[in-house]
Amino acid sequence: MKSLFRSHFHLWCFLTLFASPAFLHAELKMSSIFGDNMVLQRDMPLKIWGWDNPGQTVTVAIADQSVQGQAGKDGYWEVTLKPLSLKPHAQRFTVKGSSTKLFSNVLVGEVWLCSGQSNMEWPTGSANNSDLEAAAANFPEIRLITVPHVGVQEPRTDFTGEWEPCTPETVRDFTAVGYFFGRQLRQTLGVPIGLIDNSWGGSACEAWIRRDLLKEHGFTDILTRWEQTEATYDHDVAMEKYAETRAAWNEAAKRAKAEGKPVPQQPRFPSDPLKGQHRPANLYNGVLKPILGYGIRGAIWYQGETNAGRAYEYRSLFPLMVSSWRKEWGIGDFPFYWVQLADFKDEVAEPGDSDWAELREAQTLAMEALPNSGQAVIYDLGESHDIHPRDKQNVAMRLARWALAKDYGAKTLVYRSPQYKSMEKKGAKIVLTFDHVGGGLDTFDTRELKGFAIAGEDQVFHNADAKILPAAQGARPDRIEVWSDEVKAPVAVRYAWANNPIANVQNLEGLPLTPFRTDDFPMVTKPEEPAPAPAPATTAPAPPKKEPEPKPAEPAAAAKPNPAPEPKKAAEPAPPAAKKPEAAPEKEAKPEAAQ
Repeated sequence: MKSLFRSHFHLWCFLTLFASPAFLHAELKMSSIFGDNMVLQRDMPLKIWGWDNPGQTVTVAIADQSVQGQAGKDGYWEVTLKPLSLKPHAQRFTVKGSSTKLFSNVLVGEVWLCSGQSNMEWPTGSANNSDLEAAAANFPEIRLITVPHVGVQEPRTDFTGEWEPCTPETVRDFTAVGYFFGRQLRQTLGVPIGLIDNSWGGSACEAWIRRDLLKEHGFTDILTRWEQTEATYDHDVAMEKYAETRAAWNEAAKRAKAEGKPVPQQPRFPSDPLKGQHRPANLYNGVLKPILGYGIRGAIWYQGETNAGRAYEYRSLFPLMVSSWRKEWGIGDFPFYWVQLADFKDEVAEPGDSDWAELREAQTLAMEALPNSGQAVIYDLGESHDIHPRDKQNVAMRLARWALAKDYGAKTLVYRSPQYKSMEKKGAKIVLTFDHVGGGLDTFDTRELKGFAIAGEDQVFHNADAKILPAAQGARPDRIEVWSDEVKAPVAVRYAWANNPIANVQNLEGLPLTPFRTDDFPMVTKPEEPAPAPAPATTAPAPPKKEPEPKPAEPAAAAKPNPAPEPKKAAEPAPPAAKKPEAAPEKEAKPEAAQ
């Protein structure tokens, strides 16, 4: 009996030892964001981290610096390098602990995060003039790294990926907007550029935010909807149902071919929503957390299509995402520049409501909520029947204008689209004044101003005429007069307020006028306020005639509303290339080449 107990005890000790953090980190480990060919951000303190045996001293050295740290009880260690200046040659980066890591060909320069959904993920190999762009992509001092798709609820510490110099081969699968943005910085500044791509097509904003923050800031509707899915969805059952449906489709397809009839549409392979890009916090944990803290100058962001049906909610959801990233990164309010939604869907002749217009408004309002932020307006660059416009070059150039002007000292560069400032009623007309007009307001394509609508007290909008008013001597045109014969007493104006606006006002530098509305009329994406509960019925007898009537009973408190249903929206088509396939949480995969 004692012998049996002793053997079981020894087994327990063995398993306990091998499950401990000390064993799990039996050698020096670091996130894959650190590696050969990486670019380290210049001119700021740099956080370097990893894992080793508890109590292990770790030494990090580069150039003329050498700093030490010690692994804690959980094996985690962290040190901070003093700011690095530009170096004339590539550096060696050494980390010594229980073992040694030597990273070679390391550059010091400017590092930017490229994040969002499929229009950021869209590869250079599928952008306009992709063959010419790839052929010219010999930029060994631009370095690229991609984080593969992993959606999980527990924070990840690492990913499968590596830094690569930009070549005609490596650039094809890399984010087009990110590459063209980085190329412009490289050509303008003449310094090494590092680009980190962790975008995921179709991703929802809430997937990039921690769940505790969503709860803390009142986004309970989102969490409630997902809690229902998490409690009921079974992927094994979905796969069994798919197998049955697929088998039935195979038989139907055979019959159709034999009878010379069209083959029915095949069933869609089920994706697991619990591992996908919509579930709250999935992308924060899977593709952001492993790189969070790495030294960056700033971030560029292209997302919003998935949240267009909840544009009113995006007004507060998106700023929460940005501010939470900044807080956790620990380097202050780093620059954050985003792309406003492009034009998409069919053009319409008459003005009306639009969820995409409301999402664009939410993006514009974010500039007021977020310091050190900016927006590239691109409703002139989209394609009506393709949610993925191929012109990524001009998108990137408009983002680069923000960075060059705000972060790199290009003070004379016009970087911001004109924006509505104020209005003045003048009889049957309204005069609008604008900020950030650059060289002055102008039009493209035609001299006739397009895109304006005007309404009276009835809140019914009509297409409007408009003209740019002459500026005072020495000034630049910054006012537009708007009117319509259908509206005798106007109260509000809208511009480019549609999914696919027909609008053509810009500044002389070619930056489009930011879509706007002067009104605060009801929004189609704002959840309806719950109706107040009716007063409780009284069972008291009616008072006798000529007697004073009793006071009515106090109305009951309004019942707490049920979570608002999520408005329907069109599904976003997938990017053309399987650049970064979703990997199972327990095994990450390198991105595949674009097809």
